[in-house]
Amino acid sequence: MRIVALDTETTGLELGEGHRVIEIGCVEIVNRRLTGREFHRLLNPGREVDAQAFEVHGISDEQLRHEPGFAEVEAEFIDFVRDAEVIVHNAAFDVGFIDMELSLTPSALSHLEAACEITDTWQMAKNRHPGQRNSIDSLCKRYDIDASAREKHGALLDAQLLAQVWLAMTGGQISLSLGEESRPRPAMPVANPSEPGKSRALATRKPTPEELETHRKLLQKIDKLSMNGCLWLQLEAE
Repeated sequence: MRIVALDTETTGLELGEGHRVIEIGCVEIVNRRLTGREFHRLLNPGREVDAQAFEVHGISDEQLRHEPGFAEVEAEFIDFVRDAEVIVHNAAFDVGFIDMELSLTPSALSHLEAACEITDTWQMAKNRHPGQRNSIDSLCKRYDIDASAREKHGALLDAQLLAQVWLAMTGGQISLSLGEESRPRPAMPVANPSEPGKSRALATRKPTPEELETHRKLLQKIDKLSMNGCLWLQLEAE
């Protein structure tokens, strides 16, 4: 399962006013693990950045003056997201801007969704937490994700935070193994073939205090991520 968390920054908020994409950030998740593969580009939009947008992301016209245009990085970007499930927070905004950029290039691709599946994590969060604030900052606080580096918006940083939020919303990266796979297992007794009809009792082993503590911490983590839905803890409390 390949997931790509995506975010953009733009010269302003309104497509109808001719605003353009100035930054794209993508982070790859495979089998619920961050792989370390990222796509990050600053883009020359061919127009000035609105003062209000600059206050949000802090990217200046001077920073973008010598960067490539979207058409120059389009192929590399599409290769990165192709055939993945692309998660975007408030997808209508980011995908709308990317579709506009695609429509301005000579390539045959005019819609991002033609290259990948798109999932709106903002809608996911609204369904999971109705009536609550579901911005990236709010979700980071809710799921205890460190967003202290987010002094301003940035496409790559926001994509990294979104990847962590998505993992937390959909179950985290919890391993259900209580120990290392290489840990030796006690040999299990088998029936003695020389005594048909007779079998030896299975050996039992009590968990160590360390194993019990690991088990307890795992249940607490599952309970937190499932919003108090850990059935094992509920049974213990009865």
